[in-house]
Amino acid sequence: MKKNIIALLFAFTVINMFGQAPAVSKASKPIDSNTKVLAPNEIVTNKAISPLVKVQLDENSILIYDYDGSLFSFSLDTEDFNWTVKATDAYTEMSANKITLKDGVIYVPFINGEIFAIDNQSGDVFWKSRLGDSKDQTILKDQTLTINGGKLYVTSQNGNIYALNIKDGSLAWSYKLDSLNNDVPILFFDNKVFTQSGTSFYSFDANTGKVLSQKTFDLAMHSKAVTDGENVFIANEKNELFALSPNKFDVLWQFKFDENQFNIKEKIFSKDKKIYFATQGTTASSVYAIDSKTGAQIWKIDFAGDNIDYITENEDTLWGYTHKGKLFQLDLTTGASLFETKLTTLPISNLEFPDDESLFYYCDAGLIQIEIKTKDENVMYMRNTIKDDVYSAYIKIIR
Repeated sequence: MKKNIIALLFAFTVINMFGQAPAVSKASKPIDSNTKVLAPNEIVTNKAISPLVKVQLDENSILIYDYDGSLFSFSLDTEDFNWTVKATDAYTEMSANKITLKDGVIYVPFINGEIFAIDNQSGDVFWKSRLGDSKDQTILKDQTLTINGGKLYVTSQNGNIYALNIKDGSLAWSYKLDSLNNDVPILFFDNKVFTQSGTSFYSFDANTGKVLSQKTFDLAMHSKAVTDGENVFIANEKNELFALSPNKFDVLWQFKFDENQFNIKEKIFSKDKKIYFATQGTTASSVYAIDSKTGAQIWKIDFAGDNIDYITENEDTLWGYTHKGKLFQLDLTTGASLFETKLTTLPISNLEFPDDESLFYYCDAGLIQIEIKTKDENVMYMRNTIKDDVYSAYIKIIR
């Protein structure tokens, strides 16, 4: 039973699921990459615990990757924990990453470089892999594992892009990138993977890791790459969005937005041959709609005195929230406001939409449900404790 902003305490149950020592994972075959031999702080180890199989979805539950680094399945029916999984030896309590669900298997990256494949029903681990051997550094940050064709792709804070086999977490291929710190998810498109690193933008053959294209820009590229099904789009760390041909990275057009705005990062998506993105800024934050063919601005909506922290597309509308807790919905065609409310609790996660009448997000206190019609905030789960130094959390309805 949901509670309307009233404390509801639950006890955590932590399940430990580890056994034998993992083996060093080598690339499955020779590859055209510059990391044929990985250094100790880059090496991949993996341990297969049980054969990977498709799993039926537990559709009455929601996955919560809490900001303390624990991942748990929470029943929306019983309001209790189904299972909980944590990293083996994370040096600090922080999630700072996102989860991917495919064929009933949850793939989760941890800050210490571990990646687990988990049964969504039981919480049992199929396999675990580890990138590097650090016990006191962040290896994976702000990562969403990109999965396609039997492989998962991820970039790391030790300067590499890795492709792992999803059947057992073993290394398929890797490549040493230009920059040590990489914290933007990878794009898979047309049997290629695209990623940025420092001032460079790359495309790789998804199967072999062969570098297909590399382009160097004047400034660091720091947004998620997206595609409209024809071309690829990426922004730099300041105020420019580029449209690139997917094969040779020819610049088709570039769009300059306000000079005092920046930091698109993951606040970008493509829909119906348009690019939608949100900026942050010194005096105002904005949402833009751009024609993907021409680079022409279609509309722009400003949020004065605030910064947009998150946007997403849902049912042909744009939803987002700001740093000061304004939740908003915009029409994709015109940018017109469809919904707006000032939240009592500040979101630190993505938004999830179970139906047309409500949405979920996570805050420092726990899981919140918003009833869209009434704008009521309901506490679905409340944490035992609240941390002061919260970075991020992630939620995903199992469906």
